[in-house]
Amino acid sequence: MSLEETVDKFKQVDAARADYPGEHLVVLGAGVLLLLAAGRSRSFLLRIAAGAAGGALIGRAASGTGGISKLAGALQSGGWAWPRR
Repeated sequence: MSLEETVDKFKQVDAARADYPGEHLVVLGAGVLLLLAAGRSRSFLLRIAAGAAGGALIGRAASGTGGISKLAGALQSGGWAWPRR
């Protein structure tokens, strides 16, 4: 099995499972903590690895089916109105 097939299989499994309440907030928090750790690290390799992992987790939190993409889709379709002052 090639790497591309393995990644596609993981994506299919992830798309088929149900979202847990607050899952995307936990992933977002973990990503932010990794980015903070990357900024405080003295090791160049640790900064790169923690920064990449933190950025990936933040992207995952934003692009998941129950995350920010769902909110953005509802706002674009006119489903929810912005509160007016």
